[in-house]
Amino acid sequence: MIDFIAAVPVHEHFRWLDWVVLFSYLGFCTWIGHRLSGKQSTIKDFFLAGRSLPWPAVSGSIIATEISAVTFIGVPGAVFAANGNFTYLQWAIGSIIARCIVGVYFVRAFYEHEIFSPYDFIANRLGKSAKTITTLLFMVGSVLGQSVRVLVPALVLRTVTPFDMVESILVISVFGVLWTWMGGMTTVIWTDVIQFGMFLFAGILALVWITISLPEGFPQFLQIAGEAGKFELWRWMPGVGSEQGMVEWVRDTEFTMWTALLAMPFQNLAAYGTDQLNAQRMFCCRNASDATKAIIFSGVGQIATLVMLMVGAGLFAYYSVYPPDAGTAAEFAKDTDLVFAVWITTVLPAGLTGLLLAGAFAAAISSLDSALAALSQTSISLWYHGREKDMPDEKKLVFISRMTVLGWAVFLAGMTVVLYQLKESANIQLLSLAFGMVSYTYGSLLAIFLLALWRIPAKTAALWVGLVLSVLMTTWVRGDIFVVAGEGDWFKEHRLQMTYAWLYPINFAITFLCGFLWRKSEPRDPSLK
Repeated sequence: MIDFIAAVPVHEHFRWLDWVVLFSYLGFCTWIGHRLSGKQSTIKDFFLAGRSLPWPAVSGSIIATEISAVTFIGVPGAVFAANGNFTYLQWAIGSIIARCIVGVYFVRAFYEHEIFSPYDFIANRLGKSAKTITTLLFMVGSVLGQSVRVLVPALVLRTVTPFDMVESILVISVFGVLWTWMGGMTTVIWTDVIQFGMFLFAGILALVWITISLPEGFPQFLQIAGEAGKFELWRWMPGVGSEQGMVEWVRDTEFTMWTALLAMPFQNLAAYGTDQLNAQRMFCCRNASDATKAIIFSGVGQIATLVMLMVGAGLFAYYSVYPPDAGTAAEFAKDTDLVFAVWITTVLPAGLTGLLLAGAFAAAISSLDSALAALSQTSISLWYHGREKDMPDEKKLVFISRMTVLGWAVFLAGMTVVLYQLKESANIQLLSLAFGMVSYTYGSLLAIFLLALWRIPAKTAALWVGLVLSVLMTTWVRGDIFVVAGEGDWFKEHRLQMTYAWLYPINFAITFLCGFLWRKSEPRDPSLK
């Protein structure tokens, strides 16, 4: 256990038994999904599961989608890193606030009419053009955000197997398409429930294994991690000795109570209330009351985040007692994101390695199939909106939906390669990459939804202006396009200094104010609901 790599390539530690366990688990999930899929004869069955699913299953699906492989792999790596700690958990406050608001206020609006997405609701209130804008926003945000969630397990697969990056992305994408094709949202939700259970089991097993591996067990884990500051949770002000003033620190620091209370509620309102990836699940419930229970009770998923934070602290304690070889230590110093995957592959016995890595792939495929279903539904809805008379029969429409799933899978795979280049060029941690990507769209998406909810008749031009200004603002802060183009050094000298978390409320305010101040003067269209 102590001689954990000994100059042997990591992928050579992934043995034939691990392959058997990994693919047996994925095969089992595929079989379960097929058995539970039911008959998918209509588009309502395919995208809304016939609005017949029990709320606990929907709640579990929301948790599984939210967690993703970014939590399973990225969170332990963030805690293991120098100066890493539990401050990420502060953001759970914004998440819980947002879930309650969505459950109490947004869900009621969703069930006013027979609709498939928040963008249908926006169309009813603000017109077709507003639906087009928000659907495109969702598509862009989903491609950016979900590409990160495909990237994480692909990085793991590339590390622990002989597969290259493209082959790793292909394997994950194939399973995502297969699970979505089998039974639409019914299969997606029930397999998500299994993934959540597997994810939690894998995290707890890893934590137990780490603590019993230490000579003095759990007390030693607490001592080593505690002395290194890994359990620091609340952060209201700069640390002792910091050269930053309070304003600069609040502006620039990612995980603080200020971002948790003032910025992340906007991010989570957009994520749970306006992002079809999560909202689609609430549409699968039997009624608004069940949907409210599903979204509010999904807050218990923060327990899984806490488990993975503990795993990260445990890994720090483990490698403090059993130091890695010089080459691996150098890799960890450069990029800690894969430390958990390396530990799983090089420390655990054959079979358990495959089982725990199955947790990472389960979380990834769970997020991917959810994204594919949501992207397919919004694409079909946007294409036929206002042309309902041209819609084919239900059987052909289900076929078209499945082909749309495949098309989006190919596009997501290509975008994942681009994000891989971005991560390698800028050395961005996975957590920051995942949250940062959606900062381009979430503020504007939430603003337009609330304009619709509060019946403020914003002009279409105002929404476009707000959207463009928000994207420019995000580009000024993040500059991802400059990094990909090889101009990262130039951008660092000219960027607006600010953590991306503040982009959520800022971009919301920009778009909302544009829509509020630039309203339609003509009488409201009576066809809008």
